[in-house]
Amino acid sequence: MAIERIIDTSAHNNDTEEQQVEVTLRPGSFDEYIGQDRLKSNLRLSIDAARKRGEPIDHVLLYGPPGLGKTTMATVIANEMRTNIRITAGSAIERAGDLASILTNLTDGDVLFIDEIHRLGRAVEEVLYSAMEDFKLDIMIGKGPAARSVRLDLPKFTVIGATTRTGALTAPLRDRFGIIHRLEFYTPSEISRIIERASNILDSKIDHQAAEMLSTRARLTPRIANRLLKRVRDYADVNGDGIIDMATTEAALNLLEVDELGLDPGDRNLINRIIDNYGDNPVGLNTIAALTGDEATTIEEFYEPYLLQIGFIERTPRGRRVTAKAYKHVGKTQSVAKN
Repeated sequence: MAIERIIDTSAHNNDTEEQQVEVTLRPGSFDEYIGQDRLKSNLRLSIDAARKRGEPIDHVLLYGPPGLGKTTMATVIANEMRTNIRITAGSAIERAGDLASILTNLTDGDVLFIDEIHRLGRAVEEVLYSAMEDFKLDIMIGKGPAARSVRLDLPKFTVIGATTRTGALTAPLRDRFGIIHRLEFYTPSEISRIIERASNILDSKIDHQAAEMLSTRARLTPRIANRLLKRVRDYADVNGDGIIDMATTEAALNLLEVDELGLDPGDRNLINRIIDNYGDNPVGLNTIAALTGDEATTIEEFYEPYLLQIGFIERTPRGRRVTAKAYKHVGKTQSVAKN
């Protein structure tokens, strides 16, 4: 069984309490949403134009690494459009009938948010094409020779799709989106502001310096920042007076084994395994997965993005290589690979 990582960027869907807290911390408008300024300005323009014409905003595709706020941004778009949002996941829509049920229950202007939209099946996608383009739904009634096709009119709605793997989307589906944007990693100052905002919502006092320390450990990702804040708050409540200061934050992070760059034991284990077994030589993704005991998709989606971002791993045509910066961070001397 995989160990739950405190700096895991995926949502802990099995933790109902954590889900409720995450929803509470989510901003409800562009004014409350910290960061992603370029994306917000472009979406504001599209929303203002759509509202001026009295139409729903064009279909939106949001992509980027997990934990950067794609679901939050979809909720903000719905709020700014002053309409309702229906949230589902690509893996949850197994049959075309499931999608038809969702679509026929929408009303004019509603937003349908599909998380991990690249996981939709082909049959479901084909139904979604005409629904997004023509606001029509083709369904089959009956079976065998008596079966007939019926076309139903749908309300004018907006699909907001989110994905961590843009390349996995089929071209016909991707072409149905009129607005496509990537969410970027946040800056430490933006993460610090997010932490201070979340602390106020959680009714927990935090020093500005402590918020800045947490921001350097949060891997430039709001979801991790909020998760670290909650764990540090727990430590402050149990071992102090509830106030999150520098000393409390440092002690809690040491207990969690999250270092000054936001790396946890899993990250350091990955780097050390590559260095110990292959040195400077490139290593294939499946080999890394075998070394660490993780799935190849876990390495690619949850470990690599941040390690690439901070320059600890580089991709080459022959595989992944550990950089000199990573050697220095784990306290090892760069040398020729073992044979």
